[in-house]
Amino acid sequence: MMNLGALSVSLAVKDIQASRDFYEKLGFEQVAGDMEANWLIMRNRHHVIGLFQGMFEANILTFNPGWDQDCNNVDEFTDVRDIQRELKKRGISLSSEADESSSGPASIMLSDPDGNTILIDQHR
Repeated sequence: MMNLGALSVSLAVKDIQASRDFYEKLGFEQVAGDMEANWLIMRNRHHVIGLFQGMFEANILTFNPGWDQDCNNVDEFTDVRDIQRELKKRGISLSSEADESSSGPASIMLSDPDGNTILIDQHR
């Protein structure tokens, strides 16, 4: 079984301040990001959402190999390049790929059958 890492939802928002205010009312707190750069990471216990204004058009499911739901490094994880090889072996088309000759941070992107974007973004 592939370990995709921590899951979050990256939301394409129209007004980052209005979105921040709304999600704070739902109990989310800002844990990272830069309001001036139009992106925030919000957390409610183990639930993580990213708010991104003007960075992409649609919402994205984001997985982070090497992290748990609290953004802590985990000792054992499946490298994004290994995930990439397995997905290709299973016949899944990727819209962007990681450099197979690299190591460390890298990402891949794909879409589900309904056109929802999935980002697998390894930070270490």
